[in-house]
Amino acid sequence: MATDLGKAAKSRGIKYFLISYADLFGTMRAKLVPAAAIGDMAKIGAGFAGFATWLDMTPADSDMFAVPDADSLIQLPWKKEVGWLAADLWMDGERVAQAPRVVLKNGIAAAAADGHDMRTGVECEFFLITPDGQAISDAADHQTKPCYDQQALMRRYDVITEICDCMQALGWQPYQNDHEDANGQFEMNWEYDSALVTADRHAFFKFMVKSIAEKHGLRATFMPKPFIELTGSGCHAHVSVWSRKTGKNLFVDPKGALGLSALAYHFIGGVIHNADALAAITNPTVNSYKRINAPRTTSGATWSPNTVTYSGNNRTHMIRIPEAGRFEFRLADGAANPYLLQAALLAAGRDGIAHRRDPGKRLDIDMYADGHTVKGAKRLPLNLLDALRALERSSVMKDHLGAPFVAAYLKLRHADWNDYARHLTEWERRTTLDC
Repeated sequence: MATDLGKAAKSRGIKYFLISYADLFGTMRAKLVPAAAIGDMAKIGAGFAGFATWLDMTPADSDMFAVPDADSLIQLPWKKEVGWLAADLWMDGERVAQAPRVVLKNGIAAAAADGHDMRTGVECEFFLITPDGQAISDAADHQTKPCYDQQALMRRYDVITEICDCMQALGWQPYQNDHEDANGQFEMNWEYDSALVTADRHAFFKFMVKSIAEKHGLRATFMPKPFIELTGSGCHAHVSVWSRKTGKNLFVDPKGALGLSALAYHFIGGVIHNADALAAITNPTVNSYKRINAPRTTSGATWSPNTVTYSGNNRTHMIRIPEAGRFEFRLADGAANPYLLQAALLAAGRDGIAHRRDPGKRLDIDMYADGHTVKGAKRLPLNLLDALRALERSSVMKDHLGAPFVAAYLKLRHADWNDYARHLTEWERRTTLDC
């Protein structure tokens, strides 16, 4: 390990370490370890019972050990005596094949063998709501078009700037914060990096936002669609692939359409080819499909795709090309597991590159107004079950993400869907009671 955690604790005044991992549902799990014990934990890991979290295990399985990645160390800016560490999961002397961070690292290693390094940035939208979760926290935030509302942004100045100050202190290079398209909704942007760094920061960002919101008596949620009439929370990813040998952006081609190279278009072709299976991972909850298949919101647009198309600088498509050298994937939402989002995108892109997949014709129309005129465009899944069935059929995802991961993920998510299907809603009673 490049970082000696014992020495780091002494030099930085860290008293405790959070050894943390994300389970298959993206829930962050951790143990709080005193600095005096970090030496042994760094070697053998902190012990967990895998069945007690969202992993496909049983109570009879061996202990699972979360071995911290010392280079991921983040000292909590709002509680400096605590250091956060992302961890990889091990069991019986082997990495846990279904563990999200392990899945991502395997994909990164495979891409590295091809000489490629995927670099990404994520745009994490979230709501600041009341502690009971029933309403947005700012009753004065009620404009029909609240996006970029200066007054509403400044009423949450103390929360937003504390989060941004933390990112600056951590060296993430945050560059803008704004009020988003829904009442009570915000977005904060920081600099892109290699996929694993971005995933670790994404995981920590969600923890940080929730913690600081609680500190201010509020609650933060990344739920895709917490309020049916308001725009949902996406997690757009900006993607590029760089050469490990030369350090150059391989997506850049001044002679290519919109400044993108053939490699970039093959990557996009892979994302388009695998979009329905991707959705099971990038839009992982029942609620996710209330965002991407939503009726018009009070602001006038959902800002979410429902068709598998790509365009130039046009936000009504699943993929947008805002400038040379990168594209924006607009499908993913706030519920996406930070590690699986990156792993799934990389898997789809590597498939596209390997098979030189053609993304088809670029569409520059307004898909919200004129999408009905496009013949043959593939639609995104209407619900989580459709997406899970697409993932079940996907040999690409099984090959690139690993059959053990896909099997475990499908098992738990199908159970999630079945639990939802057993739920009786008020809508059903209202529309069916007198049938």
